[in-house]
Amino acid sequence: MIRILVVDDEPEAGNVLKRYLTKKGYQVFTALSGEDAVNIVKEERPHIVLLDIRMPGMGGIEALKKIKEIDKNIGVIMITAVKEEDTAKETLKLGADDYISKPMDLKYLDDVLMVKIAMMTG
Repeated sequence: MIRILVVDDEPEAGNVLKRYLTKKGYQVFTALSGEDAVNIVKEERPHIVLLDIRMPGMGGIEALKKIKEIDKNIGVIMITAVKEEDTAKETLKLGADDYISKPMDLKYLDDVLMVKIAMMTG
């Protein structure tokens, strides 16, 4: 089963994604901070991380760097507000696989996940 970690400092946003992805058949973990995300990556080894860029404490960019240090093969999809597209593009250089702007297009999310899973499973 594909394991996905959803990281968003807004609990309701994370819970909406968790419910949606669970219905799609994924095993889903949630984290409210970059620090929690790094710890969950160490413990649960998710295949894919949906990572909010703007969070208090350890933000998404720092969390991305730490996640890639733990496992460079984990797929990371950044979640960004529309006004942060330049920052999101910068995360691609740091190892993120893609980025999705809020409000999130769930069809696009499905497509991105399917491509990443296909790449991982060959």
